[in-house]
Amino acid sequence: MFKKAVDAKSHQRLSGADRKKLRRTIRDRFPNSTDAFLDLLLPPKAELNVSKYPNRVLVYGLEGDCPMFFDVDGRGHDIFPTVYALWKVPELLPAFVLKGGEVSHFILGGADLMFPGISIPPEGFPSFSAGEPWAVKVPGNPAAIAVGTTTMSSTEAIKAGLRGKALKICHYYRDTLWESADNCHVPNAGFLEDVVFEDPALSLSSRASDSSEVDPSVEPGNVTNNEDSGEVIDPDAASSGVGHPCTTQRDGADEVTVQLINDLGELKVTESPVDASNTEGQHSLSVEEVDALLDKCLLQALHTTIKEKDLPIPGSTLWSNHVLPCRPPGITLDIKKSSHKKLSKWLQAKASGGLISVKEDKHKKEVILISVNRKHPDYLSFKPEKKEVDNTGPSTNHASNEEQLLKTLEVSEIYKPSVHVNPIFASVGADTRRLFTASEASEIVFQYVEKENLVKPSNKSIVTLDAILCDALFKGAIKKGTTYPTEIHKKDLGQTFIGRMQAHHCVTRGNDTAVRKGALKPIQIMTERRQGNKKMTKLSGIESFLLDAEALASELQKKFACSTTVAELPGKKGQEVLVQGGVIDDLARYLVEHYGVPKRYIEVLDKTKR
Repeated sequence: MFKKAVDAKSHQRLSGADRKKLRRTIRDRFPNSTDAFLDLLLPPKAELNVSKYPNRVLVYGLEGDCPMFFDVDGRGHDIFPTVYALWKVPELLPAFVLKGGEVSHFILGGADLMFPGISIPPEGFPSFSAGEPWAVKVPGNPAAIAVGTTTMSSTEAIKAGLRGKALKICHYYRDTLWESADNCHVPNAGFLEDVVFEDPALSLSSRASDSSEVDPSVEPGNVTNNEDSGEVIDPDAASSGVGHPCTTQRDGADEVTVQLINDLGELKVTESPVDASNTEGQHSLSVEEVDALLDKCLLQALHTTIKEKDLPIPGSTLWSNHVLPCRPPGITLDIKKSSHKKLSKWLQAKASGGLISVKEDKHKKEVILISVNRKHPDYLSFKPEKKEVDNTGPSTNHASNEEQLLKTLEVSEIYKPSVHVNPIFASVGADTRRLFTASEASEIVFQYVEKENLVKPSNKSIVTLDAILCDALFKGAIKKGTTYPTEIHKKDLGQTFIGRMQAHHCVTRGNDTAVRKGALKPIQIMTERRQGNKKMTKLSGIESFLLDAEALASELQKKFACSTTVAELPGKKGQEVLVQGGVIDDLARYLVEHYGVPKRYIEVLDKTKR
């Protein structure tokens, strides 16, 4: 609902009668609301504003402060508290607790909450009805991250095997409603840019209380990612009573995606304490010390890792790939603890001082580093620290290896078991919630054939179909009145079995991986004529291959010495890159050679040929 920025049509103050009506509506909507809670959220002497949006949404908030409630239909029937309101009064709404902080990455990306992502407490699944407002929380963090409505009752959910959509998310942390606050903030240090983890302050206090039972030398490792096994171990889930004490099993998409999200590293690893002494040092840093550390890391990055050929650089890339690696060992660098609070404001402050030049990307609402003033007094007076060189080779080799890693693209087709083939997987003891490659899926069905001894004795290349295997392969695919087959050749068995599964694809570039439903759609390159008989080349579909449109447009501008622009695709998700001139063949070759996109995933159409 608040994924895209929409300007309000009007802003006006609430009259006394409207204030009383709003309080009555909230009291009727939320049984847990009391007069004390309402006075805390809507102080009697404070000015209240209502903002009206084109989609009939009403947003109520304190003048010059944060939004507190929003009305979906503008009639008071579907009014919800914002995350700011729940941070003040957590008891206002009941909350589902996620299985782990890494699952919040999907919620903050705009996805709805699914039942497999919810942690079931020891006392059992909570009772609720369809259409009720519920909040979403992360284990070990008392602050809510999202608000939504239940899609079914708890009885229906249990009958469905706790599968499917649990909560339709209406509002979440870091959406446009959260950003609309004059002083948007976070409740604790567990709230990061695009993921939320446990509150470090609470985890430290819980570790101190449990120090007699837990080995301090082992405990810090328990809150970090186990990169060797690809699992996330959450000891706080058991201690807080919101999850199972054993390792959580995820469904197919989560198991693959969560493992790879853990490799993003900078998000959780920087927040996880290495040891007790480092943690104490991080919390003792003042705002001035954080500001000084930020400036030092930026200057170190400008001297060592940021080259002119790399410019322009998005602000997020500058932060994660250049600034963070320059921080001292064992020190957490958090922009929220500085006086600037936001990355964009900090970069704009450095730009106003003349050290760098930046511009704002209107599409992504992100600040981009354009150039560096290497004659600036701060730059000239700074002496970069020399880092230890690895014995395996110079640092340039490491940089070239990272660059080569980003160029490496891996595309694989994977499949998820459907209701048709689930009995086959269950019979051989395979997990129906994970994703399988084609060879793994074929091996499953042949294991079933071997287990049930279905190979025809007179002809070893023929498999006799029993009732379960016949339904898995042909139920619903055979027209009524047609006789079901009783045999199938071995060479056709695997392909037919895979065809009954749900197709997915996995794309990996460097440390980034995306798993999506359906077959992988190719990149489209099209050249057409514009006004004045000029040629224009369009490039779309690059998001599927983990390519950033803005960064690619800047590269193509330098590569082909022409103007490039980025535009939103009408009526579709994603962006397209417009390149001036007929460079269709050169552009396709550049994607293959520089970014490793396979030729079979590139579609070329030249409309200028006569």
